[in-house]
Amino acid sequence: MSLSPVPKPLLSFPVTPVVPFNPRASALVFEDVKSKALLERMQLIGPSSANVLVTGETGTGKELIARHVHKLSARADSPFVAVNCGAFSESLVESELFGHERGSFTGATVARAGWFEAARGGTLFLDEIGDLPFAMQVKLLRVLQERQVVRLGSRNPVAIDVRVVAATNVNLEDAVAAGRFREDLYYRLQVAMLHIAPLRERPGDILPLAQYFLGVYGERLGLKGPTLSAEAVDALVRGHSWPGNTRELENVIHHALLVCRENVVRPEDLRLSPLKLRITTSAPAQPFEALHEALLEVFETGRPNLYADIDMAITRTAYEFCHRNQVQTARLLGISRNILRAKLMQCGELPGGRKTATSVQPS
Repeated sequence: MSLSPVPKPLLSFPVTPVVPFNPRASALVFEDVKSKALLERMQLIGPSSANVLVTGETGTGKELIARHVHKLSARADSPFVAVNCGAFSESLVESELFGHERGSFTGATVARAGWFEAARGGTLFLDEIGDLPFAMQVKLLRVLQERQVVRLGSRNPVAIDVRVVAATNVNLEDAVAAGRFREDLYYRLQVAMLHIAPLRERPGDILPLAQYFLGVYGERLGLKGPTLSAEAVDALVRGHSWPGNTRELENVIHHALLVCRENVVRPEDLRLSPLKLRITTSAPAQPFEALHEALLEVFETGRPNLYADIDMAITRTAYEFCHRNQVQTARLLGISRNILRAKLMQCGELPGGRKTATSVQPS
């Protein structure tokens, strides 16, 4: 799949860049029944100019979906600009999206256009839209309604012709109910909806994707015809739950090709942690029974600050389980991202925190 170029950045803030080689961005490998149904839905939605909301877990390929929707539209030859809303600082988000005039704030030495203007005539992909500050949601709604932006420090509206594709890995309906996301903006964004299921629910895609990444990285590394052993195939398809989705699978295959021998990938090359292997026992309560016994042993120590130490061990273990992805860790633990960040800072896992020793180790 060809990629439309992104204009030279007008502002210095995190965006998803277009690079000459991006395996996952071109990995439109849809063999599972669910994926084929999604592809058919994209064929229907793509040619329109309607706003699209793409939902799915981190690493499932939401930007890939957005790029394909762009390619299917009449805007395919115009810019595709990808912006991560979760990377915005709340104080600069308005100027980054809508631009600013010279002197509008300290440091604004020249006038600059925002990303809405940069994507004019094309598609603006707003990733992690659920992380957009609430006050900014009001202004985004107005831009979508009026089809024009006003740069910070200006009174003159600038007309825009942009199709917005937004993406999120959080449940926006829950966010609306909790008062964290505007209901009117939610309905404005989800004129058309596309949901990409997690990789664990698309088993038919696992091996085709693995073969795809095997070919891509094999060529990059100069390997001739790398293959997967039968045991490696079984480990990929049935031995892992893929919490990191397609991104995790890509990294696993890349690593395996770096360490495999004789161009054959074996289970030991895949670096699949036993912690993330599916439980195959017929007794689903067994892991919690083991946890119960471990906690009883810990309680017998009578150590001070016991609850805090256990809470810290859970947080650290979940963080590692989710490959140090904060959004996924917060979802796994059922807490907000802000609460998780506070816990990680307390554990010393994030800047501004302080390492606290604990002898409670995950088994």
